[in-house]
This record gives sequence, C-alpha cells and structure tokens, in this order.
Amino acid sequence: MSSSNYDSACLPDLLPLYYRRLFPFSQYYRWLNYGGVQKNYFQNREFSFTLKDDIYVRYQSFSTQTELEKEIQKMNPYKIDIGAIYSHRPNQHNTVKSGTFQALEKELVFDIDMTDYDDVRSCCSAAEICCRCWTLMTIAIRVLDRALRDDFGFQQLLWVYSGRRGVHCWVCDEAARKLSVTARSAVAEYLSLVKGGDETVKKVVLTDPIHPSIRESLVFVERYFPRYALQDQDILGRKESVDKVKELQQDFQNEKKPENRWKLVMDQAIRKRSTSKKSLHFEKEIMLQYCYPRLDVNVSKGVNHLLKSPFSVHPKTGRISVPMDLKELETFDTFAVPTISQICEELDRPKTGEEEEKSEDAKEKENEKDAAEKRKIRDLQKDF
Repeated sequence: MSSSNYDSACLPDLLPLYYRRLFPFSQYYRWLNYGGVQKNYFQNREFSFTLKDDIYVRYQSFSTQTELEKEIQKMNPYKIDIGAIYSHRPNQHNTVKSGTFQALEKELVFDIDMTDYDDVRSCCSAAEICCRCWTLMTIAIRVLDRALRDDFGFQQLLWVYSGRRGVHCWVCDEAARKLSVTARSAVAEYLSLVKGGDETVKKVVLTDPIHPSIRESLVFVERYFPRYALQDQDILGRKESVDKVKELQQDFQNEKKPENRWKLVMDQAIRKRSTSKKSLHFEKEIMLQYCYPRLDVNVSKGVNHLLKSPFSVHPKTGRISVPMDLKELETFDTFAVPTISQICEELDRPKTGEEEEKSEDAKEKENEKDAAEKRKIRDLQKDF
C-alpha cells in the first residue's frame, strides 16, 4: 500500500504537531463523556498508549478533557487504544483492593480485518489491500450495519477505517455499552456465519428455511458477488477453482465469460436440488463464503478488550484512522485517506487564494496610507 511518501522515521517529529494542532480533542471528549450524565464515566475510562519502540502503557485515565489533552501532547503516543469503563479510576488500579477493580461497561465493538479473507482473495494477501479486495469491507459494513440496526435496534453506530487493512465498528447506544460478556458473545455469534479454519473447504452451511437475517444479508451479497468474485477475483477462471467443479469442466472449456460460467454453476445447482436436499442452497453458500463478513469474535465479546482509537495514526502507513460516512461508502478510497505527513505539510502551505488575499490587503492598506497622506496635505494647505 502506497502511503504518499510517508516515512515512519519522521513520526516522532510529526506527532507533536498533529496532537497540538490537529487532533479533535473537543469532539473526542464529547463522544466519550456521553453528555456527562453518568458521574465519573469519563474519569473511569481506560486509555492505553503505545510509545516509541513499542513501549506499551496501560491503565491511563483522565479527569477532564484538558488533562487528557496535556498528557497526549506530553507523551505523543504512536497509537492510542480505548478500553472499558471501570469501577475505579484505571490509573489508581494498583491501590484498589484485589478483586474489586472490574470492567463494568464499554461500547460493543467489531473488528473486521482483511487478513481473515485471504482464502477468498487472489489480488492481495496478509497486510496488502487494493481497490479490488476492499469491496469485502464495503459488503461487511452494509451487512453488519443493517443487522445491528434492524435485528437489534441499535442506532448509534460509528464506523472507522483502521488506517491500514480493515474497519472497526463502535456501537455506542447505552443498551450496547451495558451488555454482559455473555450477551456480547451471543451478538457476535449471531452475526458469524463463516466457520472453520484453513483445512475446512465448505465454511458456510445453510439450513432450510434460511434465517431471515441471512436472507437480508444475501440482498447485499448477491449485489456485490458478480463484480467482486467473478470479475475482480475471477474465481471461475483460476485453475484451482475450475478443478473443483469436475462436472462442468467440459462446459467451461466452451465458455470463457465469468458470468456465463456462474450461470452454468447455478444451473447445476438447480439440477442437484431436484435429486438431493444437501444441495438446497449450494450457490448461496458459495456466495456467502466469498463475501459474508468475517469477525474477530474475541474483540467483540470482551468488555475489557482494547480497540484502536479513532483519529489515531497507524505507525506503519501513517494514515489517520478516520470515521466513515456510509452515504459515501461506495466511493471510500483507502489510498485517499490522508497520512500524518500530508496533513502536517498542509498546515504550512498557504490556502488557495490566501496569497491573493494578502496582496489585496496590502493594496488596501497602501490606498488607506495614500488617502491619509493626502488628508494630511490638505490639512496643511488649509493652515497656510
């Protein structure tokens, strides 16, 4: 992933400027304080800082926005993580009686990482991403956002680009923040469909009738599958894929277009359905295995689990972890997300038209000066 000439060696020089002039402390505090309705809510929140050379500092907590601001500007963390609301102030956890320091609540969070899709993308692997596989993140957001709103009734959802290869979701409703570990696990499991490790060939198994939530998810999956799987990943053009569909290999020899090959697969599924109940949802299972969201359940179920903060800088790419506008989701471009280098450079660059404005201001001042001189001359002439 290109990061627009970002050099991680410059991070120690850029972070002080970023935290002093660009980090949105006011909005950040307003979000995490939740209107100050609950006493000590912000004060009992854990923050953790990752400093230079991977020095990890946990159980940081602050009484006010000003205190948070001063400490971040003093320490200039490479990464900020947000944790739970505790029963006591996290920075005093060592002074609390053993067993009484407990994580009480936190936003319900989801972490979707592109590396979990490596078995269904051929364009990239590991930490690499491109516009062809980023479609998977678009599908994940569409599917999960609908389910969280319609199936669970949550309304306050914040989607954030991680800064490198994935997205995070913060469900901020009060009901979500108060969920127990058991309830969080239940929500995460409800939203999980792709099961099994590298050795598992068939990772999606549908029962009949299909669950209403999965039916709703299929609306999005069926919309994106042709472009993502058939065109961008060419799943029916790669030899290893074709070898798996033995019954259609001869037909594939005569048909090269991905869409037409997929139609042959669909026709075969219809034929199989008439003879076996096992193939009832064959083509849907394929589409879901390629496109359905893959969650890190452990991130979601733990109340005390830390997650990277919005507006944190990703040390490897330099990109800012920015909130995402779902109205603009189709056009979201990870490569257009600014790096810390870019935005710090822009601080020193004159704004468009600024130089012309300065020139106009100078002319006005010059004119005013001339007018004042002329008035002085007229006044002197009157005196004589």
